[in-house]
Amino acid sequence: MRLPLVLILPVLVLNALVDWYICRAVARRCTCGRRFWQPFSVWSSVALAIALIVLICLPKRSGGDAELLSIMWVLYAYFSIYVPKYLYVIIDLIGKIPCLFGGRRIKGFGVSGMVVAAGTFGLMWWGALVNRFNLDVNRVDVEIPGLPTSLDGFTIAQISDMHVGSYGTDTAFVAKLVRTVNDLHPDLIVFTGDVVNRHTSEIEPFRAVLSGLHAPEGVLSVLGNHDYGDYYMWPDDSAKMVDRRLLHTIQADMGWRLLNNETAEIVRPDGKLAVIGVENIGDPPFPIYGNLDEAYPGDLADDVPKILLSHNPMHWVNDIKDSPDKNIALTLSGHTHAMQIAFGRVSPAVFRYPTWGGMYTDEDGHSLYVNIGTGEVGIPTRIGATPEITLFTLRK
Repeated sequence: MRLPLVLILPVLVLNALVDWYICRAVARRCTCGRRFWQPFSVWSSVALAIALIVLICLPKRSGGDAELLSIMWVLYAYFSIYVPKYLYVIIDLIGKIPCLFGGRRIKGFGVSGMVVAAGTFGLMWWGALVNRFNLDVNRVDVEIPGLPTSLDGFTIAQISDMHVGSYGTDTAFVAKLVRTVNDLHPDLIVFTGDVVNRHTSEIEPFRAVLSGLHAPEGVLSVLGNHDYGDYYMWPDDSAKMVDRRLLHTIQADMGWRLLNNETAEIVRPDGKLAVIGVENIGDPPFPIYGNLDEAYPGDLADDVPKILLSHNPMHWVNDIKDSPDKNIALTLSGHTHAMQIAFGRVSPAVFRYPTWGGMYTDEDGHSLYVNIGTGEVGIPTRIGATPEITLFTLRK
């Protein structure tokens, strides 16, 4: 418990300074500031600080799902108050730069700071209450060398990172997702990992809905880092393994074929397409469970056209990119969520992942597509970074 408190102390100090600055600014510029704003600012700051300390001390790995959702929403509400305050203070301080040289404060910066703060607050809650329930369908044509003529025009719908535990028992959005995918009439549906947050029971309210995904070639899936139970405090390793096997069983009951280091083949009279699925392979701190050689025991350089399902795009970056001995035309990944904040090709995810969303191709013709997912984890919002369904059309 000491470590979280030590880590949160700088945040509490910074927030207290921000509240003090705003309190003084309002008192100087508003006649009612001292009478009303100062007491309100002091007591609200104290109450929010106490709430943050309590939330940080609550168990995250062993707590119940409802408790975890409550923590997630309260923390988000907390920072939706303070992030706009930070922006106001920064902009107002910029307006005071002339004071360092004997000049006067630029009044327009204070008003601009308030406008930006109000806009940021609105944007954060638009992402939480509206945009996280929207859906983008991105249509992508992909050339696959060696693709059989009969598979020219073959369509694949990719979905990823549902994190159904973030919806509690509310199936409305997931049902909308299923309807939208089915209305695209894809030949194949693939899911690239992270169906739950911490444990398999989260999927129970959604089993019937997810069973409604249909395509002529079925639904293929792989596991993501959240699907192994690594973020939950289990009584022992055997309980963790039972939970993991249960997820495998439930996916089979839903009609999904889980590829745990396995390959599925789409066979036609004039050839075939190999769809390889690996367990999670990523970069630290995420554990490595997958094995590409086990998933495709043959020669990866052979002339069979291949598509790889691998949850973490760093697998492509580290092992597939610029590797002429791996004939994998297209890799489909998820994992990044674009950090749930993106406007076009601008996202903070770029500082963590060189391949965080959309299509990437190396000089050898290996392509990677990173789907930014449909669900949320950590913060219940998508500021931009609208939930994504990708419809691929394969071309010779």
